Amino acid sequence: MSLKPLQLLITGRARRVLIFALVGLVAWSFVAWVAARALIVSDELEHADAMVVLAGSTVYIERTRRAAELFREGRAAKIILTNDNQQSGWSNELQRNPLFIERAAEELRRAGVPQDAIEMLPQVVSSTHDEALLLRAVAEARGLHSILIVTSAYHSRRALWTFRKVFERSGINVGLTIVPTGDETPQPATWWLHLNGWRVVAGEYLKLIYYWLYYR
Repeated sequence: MSLKPLQLLITGRARRVLIFALVGLVAWSFVAWVAARALIVSDELEHADAMVVLAGSTVYIERTRRAAELFREGRAAKIILTNDNQQSGWSNELQRNPLFIERAAEELRRAGVPQDAIEMLPQVVSSTHDEALLLRAVAEARGLHSILIVTSAYHSRRALWTFRKVFERSGINVGLTIVPTGDETPQPATWWLHLNGWRVVAGEYLKLIYYWLYYR
């Protein structure tokens, strides 16, 4: 075989590989976007007896800022924080490593939420299911008729499913609002380009499967 036909053959194969790669990339990008969007749900309440910011040590800032916005809109007069008992980094002001629940409370105060409108639940929770069980007990003990959950976008489907399951036949109305993506969590179209995206999107599907098998 002469050199020129060989070069043409190699060029043709390279072109086909490139086309297949581009088609695959476009297809994967679409599938990844659909997968991320499928995790994002909400069930808004115009007003609730209390707002609950779910614990999230790596995303507490975005959740508390969203809660502060809703507080200023008058969506609830009380904000409840759950406690995962996780310590944050060193605070020069406090000269210790404060818990993330303390950081969250400070973020709320910094955003203009008065201290008497913030409640930090002392009970330690280690999962979304733990939070739902605790909050049902708190809501029933205090005679709350409605609560509005505030959480990150990719956590919303599992959180709403879990709370609805736990609050069945309680008579308490549960709503959920999300933090828009793009702050501390990546956008649905580009999550797979970030290491954190694989944790919060791909990891969330593993947690969903576990919850549906274990808590259904």
